[in-house]
Amino acid sequence: MRDLKRSQFDMILAVLSTLTVVLLDRATKYFFMNVLSLGESFPVIRNVFHMTLVHNTGIAFGFFKEHGSVFIIIPIIATILLVFNIFYYKHNDEALSRSYILGFSLILGGAVGNLIDRIRFGYVIDFIDFRVWPVFNIADSAITIGAVIIAWKCFQVKQN
Repeated sequence: MRDLKRSQFDMILAVLSTLTVVLLDRATKYFFMNVLSLGESFPVIRNVFHMTLVHNTGIAFGFFKEHGSVFIIIPIIATILLVFNIFYYKHNDEALSRSYILGFSLILGGAVGNLIDRIRFGYVIDFIDFRVWPVFNIADSAITIGAVIIAWKCFQVKQN
């Protein structure tokens, strides 16, 4: 019974984390698309942190621009692999730590958020601008945080 409750909680955690990222990403993109014009920048902390509306045809943080449909195919494959990974562990009764579930869910939510933009517009809407790094969005942040969580768990030394 305890394993069933844990499994149910884990699935709720995965779904809620993923949906939260997608909804927050969509809401913030919609907001900034309606507040700023393309290329327009609003300083939050002048010369440090701005909100700048950018259409990104590359991958996360604007890298590898102008590579077209490959950036629709890659997130679809990544999404399928992430969902498969979560369900594989659940259906084979292998314990997957909640850190992994959260990390995978953040990556999945970010991939879905950016995929929606690519399919709908042909580019990703970015707006977070720290001036020393390419402009990015909530989905990019979720992907990065999820990857850091997974990497941290992978390289964490087990203590006896």
